[in-house]
Amino acid sequence: MKLDSPLFNRIRVKPEQEQKPVGAVPVCQWPGCGCEASHRAPKGRLRENQYWRFCLEHVREYNGSYNYFAGMSDEAVARYQKDAVTGHRPTWKMGFNGNVDDFAARASHDPFDVLRELGSGRGRAYTEKPAQEARQVRNAERKAFDTLGLEVDAEASEIKARFKELVKRHHPDANGGDRSTEDRLVAVIQAYNYLKSAKFC
Repeated sequence: MKLDSPLFNRIRVKPEQEQKPVGAVPVCQWPGCGCEASHRAPKGRLRENQYWRFCLEHVREYNGSYNYFAGMSDEAVARYQKDAVTGHRPTWKMGFNGNVDDFAARASHDPFDVLRELGSGRGRAYTEKPAQEARQVRNAERKAFDTLGLEVDAEASEIKARFKELVKRHHPDANGGDRSTEDRLVAVIQAYNYLKSAKFC
């Protein structure tokens, strides 16, 4: 085949007239910048899948000051982070969702004994509640109770009362500005906050 053959031109490369023109390169959207926009940057939390086009210098500057959670309260950020664990999808507790009567009715019509593990027999009305098991106390929880000077079986009201008493005793304002017991005060506050997060009070 000759190199100047019309067949060779059609097979190997597109003819000159059919070639698509190269598109214009986007310009950086930073005010006053005319450089080539080679990078994308997200527009914000409420504008998903929308991007700014910036040059390398301006995308670095933008990313350095970007805050996805801007304008959200601390509670909203904590809620968002908690929901992020499940991919922002709703979750339900394992087991049966409904009242005891519905559960008993379904258990009596359980052909595959799926619900047998939740009770002692098939067709039994599961109306009685099992005896509440003693809560297992971890070492960190024991240490928190010791810091407050309480037993591990203390009631929530006892924990709160003891916390208030110790804060009043060790706070620098109550001691004429003396900061010698400030470390003890910090330990008491941390212990109380830990017990509170562990749902003891």
